Amino acid sequence: MRIYFYVKVFPPNGKPLDRGISKAVDGLADGLQECGVKVTIFCEGDRDSYCQTDKGVEIRCFANKLKNDKLFFVSNKLKLYIEQYPSDLVILNAVFHPSVYVLSRFLKKLQIPYLACPHDPYHPSIFSKNAHLKWPYWYLLESSMLRQAKAIQVLDIRHGEFLRRLRIKTPVIEVPNGFHPEDVLPESKLQWRKNSPPKLLFLGRIDYYNKGLDLLLEAFAQIVIEKNIDAHLTIQGPDWGDRKMLEKKGEKLGISEKLSFLKPDFRVSPSSIIINYDIFCLPSRFEGFGLSALEAMLAGRVLLVSEVGGIAPHVSLSGCGVVVKSEIVSIKNGLEKLLECRSEWQEMGMAGRRYVLENLHWQQIASTALEEYKQILASSNMSK
Repeated sequence: MRIYFYVKVFPPNGKPLDRGISKAVDGLADGLQECGVKVTIFCEGDRDSYCQTDKGVEIRCFANKLKNDKLFFVSNKLKLYIEQYPSDLVILNAVFHPSVYVLSRFLKKLQIPYLACPHDPYHPSIFSKNAHLKWPYWYLLESSMLRQAKAIQVLDIRHGEFLRRLRIKTPVIEVPNGFHPEDVLPESKLQWRKNSPPKLLFLGRIDYYNKGLDLLLEAFAQIVIEKNIDAHLTIQGPDWGDRKMLEKKGEKLGISEKLSFLKPDFRVSPSSIIINYDIFCLPSRFEGFGLSALEAMLAGRVLLVSEVGGIAPHVSLSGCGVVVKSEIVSIKNGLEKLLECRSEWQEMGMAGRRYVLENLHWQQIASTALEEYKQILASSNMSK
């Protein structure tokens, strides 16, 4: 079986994987390759290139001088390659992405089946920012692309309900994010601080709206000022244009001394950063899964995550943290709950780590996904 992945931006040499979608695509591709599937990842960049990962996954980068994410254009060389070497299935990765729409039309013309993998849920909050652009795009393009897909691959089966509300009846399959064994820190490196002031961490792109960082600052301010709790919050990651605004918000809330902003550090693994903190926070308004939260579970940390994220059911099942609404009061209450059970952090953290090790290995996830893909293709062939 041959499967193609398309993701507009991907490291043409396979590293470094510094974006959530890149990590997810790389992980699932490696897992499928280990299951005996021939996998190729297509991306676009400054020049043509080709390489193979350690697991044997091909990465083919096609030159596209018009690689702007907002343009309705896909490399002609990429199209020609697909036409000459058709695959059994193509997985299109991104949400509200013009290139994905263009490629979906091309695949439909060639009668090559594709799956849509948005990586974010079509939660009402995703439409709130830039609504004047997103709703027309949805009605004119996105909904059509989703309806023509053989299935929609979501990171949490609950996200299918948002599609149903939008009258999308395409079959939905769940393929969560996972981990590679080589990325797991040995248990001997894990430590839990007992007496010093609690250290909170958000690790990811600094996008206040998507990640709910404005809500987190408000809730944290109530904790440290109104409750007089000595704690520190660090926000680390690539700046998507919101850092200065959040710094000013911190000043206005009177928590500047309790708040730090750090640039991303791609030289080390996320787990190596996370183990230096006590509580991992991901209070997103909308979230596909949250790979950094998964890495926090592997690092044995306790977590606060919003209920919409695909990681939320796993946090609940493992008992390694609290699941909250993406609202100030709920986040504040969740933080208080975690701070009150400090004596249980090590036990909770290890429960989360064991859960991930037992349930979210990429090869295990890929094996289940592959069976889903085979059923989808079989059903599609029977209906012809």
